[in-house]
Amino acid sequence: MPADSSFDVVSKVERQEVDNALNQASKEVDQRYDFKGVGASIEWSGETILIKANSEERAKAVLDVFQSKLVKRGISLKSLDHGDPQPSGKEFRLACTIKEGISQETAKKLTKLLRDEGPKSVKAQIQGDELRVSSKSRDDLQAAIAMLKGADVDAALQFVNYR
Repeated sequence: MPADSSFDVVSKVERQEVDNALNQASKEVDQRYDFKGVGASIEWSGETILIKANSEERAKAVLDVFQSKLVKRGISLKSLDHGDPQPSGKEFRLACTIKEGISQETAKKLTKLLRDEGPKSVKAQIQGDELRVSSKSRDDLQAAIAMLKGADVDAALQFVNYR
């Protein structure tokens, strides 16, 4: 009798890649002509990324530059959480955070999806901020991965520890 095969569904972001994208965006903001004299900047502020500019449109433009750098580095925009620029004195500030880990409601949504529409032999269990999916059949696990990739969730999913 073969043992169960399994994999973990996680939502992790490579911090170094985010740092590289931020540095690239910062250089581009410093060099671009349309950002001259508007006080535009992007930098780490603790665990959040802080974007500053003298107008709401410029702050959104800096965010757009940062998002394009993230995409080029293979980081899903689902892992970037941001609001609208807020006025702060004479400038507008926009705080962005990087989301890591699968939230409880997202994990419950994924387990329900697997239970309802996935192969019958697949079992899913929530373990903290990840999801362990197991089955006796590796083919069923492959089908489960394909189904989860197509799922519409608000987290960037990666599949690790496939054994």
